[in-house]
Amino acid sequence: MAKLIFTSRYIRDAPPEHLQNYVRYISTREGVEKVDESKKNLPATSAQKDLIRQLQKDMPESKDMLEYEDYRQRPTIGNASEFITQAMERNLDMAAMKENYVAYLANRPRVERIGEHGLFTDAGKPVILADVQKEVSDHKGPVWTHVVSLRREDAARLGYDSAREWMALLRSKRAMLCKHMKIDSADLRWYAAFHNEGHHPHVHLMVYSAKDNDGYLTKAGIEAMRSELAHDIFRQDFAQIYEGQNLARKELKEKAAERMCLLADEMLQGACENVAIGEKLRLLSERLQNTRGKKVYGYLKADVKRLVDQIVDELAKDPAVSEAYRAWGEWQDQILLTYSSKAPPLPPLSGQKQLKSIKNMVIAEALKLGGHHFLFETSSQEDVQTELLDEPEDEIVPGVLEERGEVPAGVEDGIEAEELLPEPETPVREGEKKVRGKAEWNQRYELAHSYLYGSEGFPQDFAEAMRLFLLEADSGNALAMYDLGRMWADGLGVEAAPDTAQEWYRKALAAFLSAEKELPERKKTYLQYRIGKMYLAGLGTTQDHGTAAAWLKQAAEKQHKYAQYTLAGLYAKGQGVEKDLEHAFELYRSSAAQENPYASYELGKMFQNGAGTEKSMEQAGIHFRNAFSGFLDLEKQSHDDRLQYRLGQMLYQGIGTEKDEEEAVRYWQLASKLGNGNAQYALGKFWLDTGTGDIRQAVEWLERSADAGNAPAQYVLAKLYLEGRQVETDTEKAVELFEKAADQGNGYAAYRLGRLYLEGEMIPKDVAKAVRWLTEAADQDLPFAQYTLGCLYLAGEEIPKDMEKAVGLMRQSALQGNEYAQYRLGKVYLLGEDVPQDLEEAVRWLEMSADKGNQYAQYALGKLYLCGQPGMPRDKEKAVPLLEAAAAQGNVYAQFLLEHLDSFRDPDVVLAATRLMHHLSKIFQEDYRKTSGGSGMGHMDRKRRRKLQEKRMAQGHKKDDHEPRQTM
Repeated sequence: MAKLIFTSRYIRDAPPEHLQNYVRYISTREGVEKVDESKKNLPATSAQKDLIRQLQKDMPESKDMLEYEDYRQRPTIGNASEFITQAMERNLDMAAMKENYVAYLANRPRVERIGEHGLFTDAGKPVILADVQKEVSDHKGPVWTHVVSLRREDAARLGYDSAREWMALLRSKRAMLCKHMKIDSADLRWYAAFHNEGHHPHVHLMVYSAKDNDGYLTKAGIEAMRSELAHDIFRQDFAQIYEGQNLARKELKEKAAERMCLLADEMLQGACENVAIGEKLRLLSERLQNTRGKKVYGYLKADVKRLVDQIVDELAKDPAVSEAYRAWGEWQDQILLTYSSKAPPLPPLSGQKQLKSIKNMVIAEALKLGGHHFLFETSSQEDVQTELLDEPEDEIVPGVLEERGEVPAGVEDGIEAEELLPEPETPVREGEKKVRGKAEWNQRYELAHSYLYGSEGFPQDFAEAMRLFLLEADSGNALAMYDLGRMWADGLGVEAAPDTAQEWYRKALAAFLSAEKELPERKKTYLQYRIGKMYLAGLGTTQDHGTAAAWLKQAAEKQHKYAQYTLAGLYAKGQGVEKDLEHAFELYRSSAAQENPYASYELGKMFQNGAGTEKSMEQAGIHFRNAFSGFLDLEKQSHDDRLQYRLGQMLYQGIGTEKDEEEAVRYWQLASKLGNGNAQYALGKFWLDTGTGDIRQAVEWLERSADAGNAPAQYVLAKLYLEGRQVETDTEKAVELFEKAADQGNGYAAYRLGRLYLEGEMIPKDVAKAVRWLTEAADQDLPFAQYTLGCLYLAGEEIPKDMEKAVGLMRQSALQGNEYAQYRLGKVYLLGEDVPQDLEEAVRWLEMSADKGNQYAQYALGKLYLCGQPGMPRDKEKAVPLLEAAAAQGNVYAQFLLEHLDSFRDPDVVLAATRLMHHLSKIFQEDYRKTSGGSGMGHMDRKRRRKLQEKRMAQGHKKDDHEPRQTM
């Protein structure tokens, strides 16, 4: 029995003569309703039974009422009275004048009053009973009367046992009424009243148009409104069905999902060799070639439609398809039975409206069959590649690049090299000439510096450091102003305040510039370096690489080793100057010769990568060891957090020293306590990845690092909030953090944003934003972003097709070793549909992809060699190993060709039928996913996926027999 009853009628002003008994019953209802409590459980009286029989004859729909179900199960005086009363009320429009009906709804007993009566309508619109009665009475057109009824236990559980909830629900359904009752919004009039009946509380809803004879309601419209109301009212129950919160429903859902997965998987694993389908497909292909106009099911002639239907129904005879269709139907029934008393029988597959897209799939396959598409059977598999492609999980973890022997010059884990540089030099000593703006390392400043960083014999004291820095800043010392900016930026002894930090940086920059003007040329070098760094980092000013480079050049020409080092980084990246790796190398070498360990480190990376110089692992090792030794000496002198972070990195990665994770963590902890965002990120990420340390503290370190603007921390933290790991799931916060990281140039965050906006599952779909973020990631040479964006331009569905961009992006991704991009590129050149066909180029890219184990490339090459092409002879010896490699990975098309090597000249008919079955599998899965709120078969939890794998292995499949997921 349905949980929600929704009836719809319309009022007639002249009640039929044989309904006069009902009028009398309604008018004396209160007296009749009063049943002696002591007798309500006795069997129904003969008079009640006679009246019930008459009701069922005159009002057959009353059999669907919840009250009748109660009476049928327990035919007592009480249940009979309740059913008769409610049946009368639901059909009051048959036996009452419009004016009286309005009054009855507004004033009947147990109506929940809102002011003087129980009627309500749109928010902000007063309801004057007399005016409504007159308006309805004078209305010449139909007045529809709907009743929505619930069981008392459901109403109480779901909160629909008061007029307030019904009022909110119905006011939100104005668009629903307009849509299904064909009434313009401006003309829609509706009034409702909630009747709080004992067993079945319900609401009466009266609807009409301000225009006479306007609007109409069909059976389909009634069903649509019933469904929409049920989904809103029983949302909690649907959530239990969909998410498995109720144990019984969860078990049912899991079994259904598992069953659908297995069945769909069987469909994907098998080949369809139905001769009848093959013959009908060939016939359909011939008919379509002679058909003008759109090749879409709705536009075809009746006889061609019948042929399509016959193919669909023939396909449904396949045991796997038939079982999957039945399972799909059972799942649909679970939802339908919430608001209907019974589910309709499952129609033939060709008559199932919810799966009608399979008909156009049939047409598409027949057209391809006629067009001799060489690889038409693989495109559905390619969709899977795009859906599963994701960024590498640990690409930004400290040390991953170095462990692979690929340290990029000038950058480390997304942290600018110059940000790591401490300020160890002393520009002006106490006792020298004082200037308006000064940068003076005097006794008080040195003491403040000691309190800031601490040492073995000098305890760290942020409060005292800030007090002394403030005194120095008041005297015009730019160094103190800069350190105050740093304390406010990193939250050292104070709550982090970026705006306050920037104000201090602004004052520091002004003081540096003033001091630089006053000092003699020989003493300007250090200040020129500091000014250049502030422009480079955008501290106290707008970031300006060009201005930064100009200041740094002045200091570098005077052999200032730190200016040389920082300027070398700009040349390495082409920021503010033209990119010049050779010049960067020379600057690093000059700086390293002056015992700058930072420059030694960068030289090590350049020798390791052969960037700006010849590759030499021996030289790389020498410079890395020099760097580590130099960093140790500097850290002992200054206890600078940036040095501590760098030492931790080198120990963790084993660069210039033996790998020592425990010692690395110690240095990271020291730096983290000093507010170093990079160390906080490294420490938090390490603890989360390894499960060591304090997990709660790890998240806190990531939070603090992200709050300080660390892009890698923002990215990792965003993933935690997105996936609900270690924190409560918060998609909105995840997107915010991804955007902050992406705005700082984090390509991984930009890619993740692009995928989120493209998929539209966790956030509203926005293709324009998806393209924007994917483009940003692709511009940073991230191969998976280039591939995804290339797929979009290639398909031309979400965005306008652009083959030049598509091929360019695919080529960039393919050149970085992306096997999927290599395959797609090979296929484009092989088919020659959007670019000139080039078999040589196609084979080149397909071979690259096949060599990496890509089953689609192996299949394409195998089929190419087996069937041949103009200008490319058949080569069975080359074909078989490739097809065997693809088949070993579960490629059913390759397996089919291997089993039919002697009939390779014409495999396409069977392949087309097989592909149809695979299309249908995807349609079942996609419909299941949508119906279950996005938690379908593509999103199983690990436990259920493991169960499914065990079942598949029991059926003879290999453990790793699945569609590949790409990791770069």
